Amino acid sequence: MSRVAAIVLAAGRSTRMGPVNKLTIPLGGRPLVAHAVLAALGSTARPVIVVTGHEADAVTGVLTGLPVTSVHNAAYATGLASSLQAGIAALPADVDGVLILLGDMPAVSASLLDRLIDAFVHAADPAAVVPTLGGQWGNPVLLARRLFAPVMGLSGDEGARRLLAREQVLEIAVDDPAIVGDVDTPDALADIARNFPKAP
Repeated sequence: MSRVAAIVLAAGRSTRMGPVNKLTIPLGGRPLVAHAVLAALGSTARPVIVVTGHEADAVTGVLTGLPVTSVHNAAYATGLASSLQAGIAALPADVDGVLILLGDMPAVSASLLDRLIDAFVHAADPAAVVPTLGGQWGNPVLLARRLFAPVMGLSGDEGARRLLAREQVLEIAVDDPAIVGDVDTPDALADIARNFPKAP
């Protein structure tokens, strides 16, 4: 049986949100980043690794008590690639694939993650599994182990998307705007907060 882990990227500076670290802003009764982490924990992905960088203590502080592994990316200011690499370097050797979640996408559900994992497990050796909405690629993306080494060669703000252009990618069509809904501005936060369910 394939083993899939999850990495939650929570290292960025969120400069468009002003002086406050957006990942610690309350949304639906929980810090923003906690929603992505709880979705990962609610799925079958294990382990769940959270990559921190900017204001790492604040981010790890709001996740206290959750069964995750925190990895600090001291080079977070160099861009997304270094955070991806820090997360992948922390994975156990027997992991067959990894879900890459963005800490600022709070509406992604555990059921979506498990759907991507199930597709990966039952497909004919895809390099990646990507959810789509109306033909548009979204997040999170599931990467197979064979992409781990190429990811370690990325730099700056390069994500894994460039690598996928020449790989076998399994696209999973979903009717879920959460896969394209990140929180990058105060307006985006206000929009998502209007209809976001309150934590029990």
